[in-house]
Amino acid sequence: MGIISRQFIIICLLIPQILASLAQTCSNHTFSNNQIFSSCKDLPVLQANLHWNYIPSTKSIQIAYRAKQTSAGWIAWAINPTGTSMVGSQAIVAFLNSDGSMNVYPTPLTSYSPSMQPGSLSFQVSNISAEYTKDEMTIFALVGPLASGTSINHVWQAGNSVSNNIPQGHPTSGPNVQSMGAVDFL
Repeated sequence: MGIISRQFIIICLLIPQILASLAQTCSNHTFSNNQIFSSCKDLPVLQANLHWNYIPSTKSIQIAYRAKQTSAGWIAWAINPTGTSMVGSQAIVAFLNSDGSMNVYPTPLTSYSPSMQPGSLSFQVSNISAEYTKDEMTIFALVGPLASGTSINHVWQAGNSVSNNIPQGHPTSGPNVQSMGAVDFL
């Protein structure tokens, strides 16, 4: 009886480790455009990852933010240069158009009910693009130079619907209010 119980416990302990090792992480992801990023971080909520290349000569960051999403939803990644929450964040939002193309643009988040309309950010952002493949949306962009250096506060988000080309509100509980943190690009 003791041998069977011990084997059962060992199997129970190994199964989660095996399943975790089979899960897609940022370090083993291959982008469809064959872009390569030197660093990445699996974000703790919303099934999201952040990939980046820091460019010291320009103090800029080439990013790829990717997250699981349905074709009806939207994703966003943002830097908050003045705080740690959504308000004040400078975001890049992406969603799938009805014709199958991606819509991606910057938008400042000035309140808890932002317009989500395209707008200028407080720092430079260029080379913005997005893709939707295999139930995953990815935002690509070149961000910076950043006045704050290499360490930033960031937030990321996902919503379930888009109406008239405007992302609609996201859930206000659970993972959607936990999607913030800090990252050092060095």
